[in-house]
Amino acid sequence: MYIINLEYKDGDDYLNIRKLITVFLVCILFIGGICYYGIYISYNKLTENNYTIESKKIDKDINLIIISDLHDNELGENNINLVEKIKSKSPDMVLVVGDMVNDNSYNSNIVVDFLKQISLTIPVYYSLGNTEEDYIKANTSDLIQELKDINVTVLNNEYKDVKINNITIRIGGMYDYAFGVENKKVYNFLCDFQDTKNYKIMMAHRPDSFIFGDASEVWDIDLVVSGHTHGGQVRLPFMGGLYVGDQGYFPMYDKGLFDLNKIKILISSGLGSGKQKIPRFNNVPEVVNLKITNK
Repeated sequence: MYIINLEYKDGDDYLNIRKLITVFLVCILFIGGICYYGIYISYNKLTENNYTIESKKIDKDINLIIISDLHDNELGENNINLVEKIKSKSPDMVLVVGDMVNDNSYNSNIVVDFLKQISLTIPVYYSLGNTEEDYIKANTSDLIQELKDINVTVLNNEYKDVKINNITIRIGGMYDYAFGVENKKVYNFLCDFQDTKNYKIMMAHRPDSFIFGDASEVWDIDLVVSGHTHGGQVRLPFMGGLYVGDQGYFPMYDKGLFDLNKIKILISSGLGSGKQKIPRFNNVPEVVNLKITNK
């Protein structure tokens, strides 16, 4: 009876405690819902970001799609959503800038099956990222040959002169750092690559290859396209990316188009993420649509 009388006497306090607990639980559920949604859209939704670059080296418009960092993610069954998004832009070519598989992937089926749907009708050029490098070293499969078998051109310290709309542009691919002279192979490759009057695009998975050191001052390259940053992995409203390994917290070069000395650098936040300490958050997978024009 004493306990019953106490609860009755302190009924207002009891009700207040219940209200506080209810509000606390609602807040937890609300925050949990936001977190779930922020992670869900970062692996399952798809967006496009459009950029335009003007160059006197181009007489007619060139329309490019740039993708990176799929990390075996699937946007729709067999990546049909990604395929449809790319094809809807009617690109002249697709540039794939590395980390499409994971270093511990069982096979390359997801990437190869996806790109096969594209390369049947659109030229595809592919450069390696750090996960491809590790995947290949593990001898899981002959990724480069599998890509070649579906008519994808792999450029690893190599370049091609490609004709689009009767305009010749030079497309290169590399993974190593572009500064310093210690690696003579890379140095000689870049010297050879820049030796043309045509528009030059270098696919370099890590943007820091050209951001740091004096690379952006030394090399005569019109455009570098990169991935690797995942847009900072976590995107904070009004603040951008949270962290990039090569740049630290709140990085300057997380995603987007940047003018850096002699070079323009276009960084994609990519389409997925591998084994990270935290998942992508508030970071919708992106397809980059780039128009290079004379206007």
